[in-house]
Amino acid sequence: MLTSERKALIQAVLLRDGRVVAKSLAQELGLSEDTIRRDLRELASEGLLQRVHGGALPASPAVADFARREESGSAAKLALARAAAALIRPGQIVFLDGGTTNVQLARHLPRDLSATIVTHSPSIAVELVQHPLVEVELIGGRLFKHSIVAVGATCAEAISRIRADVYVMGVTGLHPEAGATTGDSEEASIKRLIARQSAETIVLATGEKLGAASPYRIVPIHEITSLVTQASVCDEKLAPLRAAGLEIVTA
Repeated sequence: MLTSERKALIQAVLLRDGRVVAKSLAQELGLSEDTIRRDLRELASEGLLQRVHGGALPASPAVADFARREESGSAAKLALARAAAALIRPGQIVFLDGGTTNVQLARHLPRDLSATIVTHSPSIAVELVQHPLVEVELIGGRLFKHSIVAVGATCAEAISRIRADVYVMGVTGLHPEAGATTGDSEEASIKRLIARQSAETIVLATGEKLGAASPYRIVPIHEITSLVTQASVCDEKLAPLRAAGLEIVTA
């Protein structure tokens, strides 16, 4: 079998099963495990899958810059934002993560909401200027331009002094085994810290992020309280997340 044929087959298995187990595929094809692992490495370097221990998972498609992400899937993001806004209660301390869906969430919070919103996203802080009863705590640090959020030691120190009722987290991938993931190690560290400073963690994720993974793990599934996603997502994707204990809200 040619290399190109093997790689096409690997991608077909990934699409069919949602994962590739290197040992099983090698046995099925009568090839060495090293050959399959080499193919997985090369496919991962092209951004076509995400390698994990023993095999691979689908790679998250959420890798575009902020401006292009704002333009894509806007109707779905708006629906998720409105559903998540309904989960925020008066008097809560809420940490809003960065990301294009959370910008929409900030826009669609009720104008009479009285709450404290903590964020390390300048974009979200600006949106909340239009909410007169919302106290905004803006956390600073080094700007991570891909997501337009603060990261680094200064940011982490400020977060460590806050206890939030709810954290609304953005992710690039959510998988029952890999957990919540993102594409940058420092951003993952900040998200992980916020989650551990919050009583509840809500993940907003469009359908293409479910069952996918990015290189850096934020938290395992059991540390997430609930997921807000599209009503159009098939139960095949949702069932393993629900079985892992996630409350699922569809919009």
